Amino acid sequence: MNPKFRYLYIAIGGVLLILLIVQVIVTYPEVNAQNVLLNALPALLFFYLAYKTYHEKKDSELM
Repeated sequence: MNPKFRYLYIAIGGVLLILLIVQVIVTYPEVNAQNVLLNALPALLFFYLAYKTYHEKKDSELM
């Protein structure tokens, strides 16, 4: 994956996570677990993409 998109993925994932927290705070007495899960999946996807773009080669350190 292209590492130049790492910060974009982290920013989008962070914004989606903040929106998820705001949604839970606004609908606190009647929080629907299905809606929370459906809104958390895109944030998790973008954090996973950011994780996959992080690439550190340790093979060169061993030689």
